[in-house]
Amino acid sequence: MAFTAAVITFPGSNCDRDMAVAIEEITGGTVHRVWHGDAALPDGLDFIALPGGFSYGDYLRSGAMAARSPIMQAVIAAAARGVAVLGVCNGFQVLTEAGLLPGALLRNAGQRFICRNVSLTVGTSQSIFTGGYFKDQKIVIPVAHHDGNYYADAETLDRLEGEGRVAFRYAEPVNGSQRDIAGVINEAGNVLGMMPHPERMIEDAQGGSDGRILFESVLRAVGVSA
Repeated sequence: MAFTAAVITFPGSNCDRDMAVAIEEITGGTVHRVWHGDAALPDGLDFIALPGGFSYGDYLRSGAMAARSPIMQAVIAAAARGVAVLGVCNGFQVLTEAGLLPGALLRNAGQRFICRNVSLTVGTSQSIFTGGYFKDQKIVIPVAHHDGNYYADAETLDRLEGEGRVAFRYAEPVNGSQRDIAGVINEAGNVLGMMPHPERMIEDAQGGSDGRILFESVLRAVGVSA
């Protein structure tokens, strides 16, 4: 079974090539580069990635304008069909603005751009994205963001935790995120948004391969071996 993915590029995306290269290297499959103004996605996709960057220059709210791009209606429809969707950094912001994930990403506490490796704790191993990790495993993945401070009301946070939908937490305070949340999963389990960049930690030359496990987990979940 051939793995097929799409990476969405918005005006201002700057990690789309990184994401495409990582997916190609790990899966050996086909990665379609899709422009935000397109109205349709390729048929037969196993995986859709919304990469990091500064879509539309973050001139309104981070991800707010990208969430209204024509391609997002196709992404929303694909997610409803069960296609795996990953949003990283700006992609996470887009997913919240599009209503595919709860909560919002606010300006970092301290008002500073953060760019460094951070330690994460895996919140669950019971998802298509985290099946290769074990719960409470400590991993290291880079972050690079100015608006990564995750916010949701207390009821939503309790529900996310109670349903095992917190995928990753910061092992120590990083940006002010409530309950140190670094990544969350939708109710159906097929959409993940996270601020850290797994595509930047897939081989020893990058300083480690903790991010590679996420993509390999998705491969196994859709019936393809890495």
